[in-house]
Amino acid sequence: MTGTHPFDDAVRLDQIDTDVRRGRTHPEWENMVGPFGGITAAAVVRAVETHPDRIGEPLTLTINYAAPVADGVFDLSLRVVRTNRTNQHWNVELTQDGQIKATATAVFATVRDSWADTEARPPKAPPPEPITPGALGDIVTWARLYDMRFVDGPIPTGQPSPSSTTTLWVRDRQQRPVDYPALAALCDVFYPRVFLRRGGMLPAGTITLTTYFLADRRQLEAVGPDYVLATAHANRFFGGYFDQSAQLWSRDGALLATSHQVVYFKG
Repeated sequence: MTGTHPFDDAVRLDQIDTDVRRGRTHPEWENMVGPFGGITAAAVVRAVETHPDRIGEPLTLTINYAAPVADGVFDLSLRVVRTNRTNQHWNVELTQDGQIKATATAVFATVRDSWADTEARPPKAPPPEPITPGALGDIVTWARLYDMRFVDGPIPTGQPSPSSTTTLWVRDRQQRPVDYPALAALCDVFYPRVFLRRGGMLPAGTITLTTYFLADRRQLEAVGPDYVLATAHANRFFGGYFDQSAQLWSRDGALLATSHQVVYFKG
């Protein structure tokens, strides 16, 4: 069965048994090598949130990309490690032909009324509508599914940058509403920071990605299909690796998620 949107097609999972889900890679989510890492993270979130034993909503997800996912089917094996009063811990393995391609840990939690404050502040940015859409889709297939409008740090065109920061407005091109799997994917929407610092493309790939979900379901429903303001920067490049820290904000200034990843690069 084919869905009406490529995101929903890509995260559609068949239940093999209680703890195993089977998915399929989707050609519209192709990356330089294998599928876009964000869509793999989204599939893991979808697998856990549809498990009958799941409680609460996503709080954290760490996914380790052990090897490229090949085109075709893959299995997600889920195991509840522990269920506490307000949070639940999961282990997930993604396999193909008996080989582990990715491992993940996730924490789901129930949200309660409590004191709240946001110390972080969103980057300054004009509204997205007047900004000309970017051209990241000319580089990787999956980016064509997003409407990207760069405020700072667009795709480099040969000139190295002293800063690794990219800030952009981004939304689904067909204006699919943001839910937790979509938020997981958006946290990986940035091209590698080394491209910006070195002034061009070179081999690179995410090794590990951790996402912290900071919005409850009502806040995501308020975002709907609107743009999200996404910003990312690296802290250090060393030994063929760099880290990346990112934030995703709603238009009205709500911090929806933060993410941190380590990326391999050659050159």
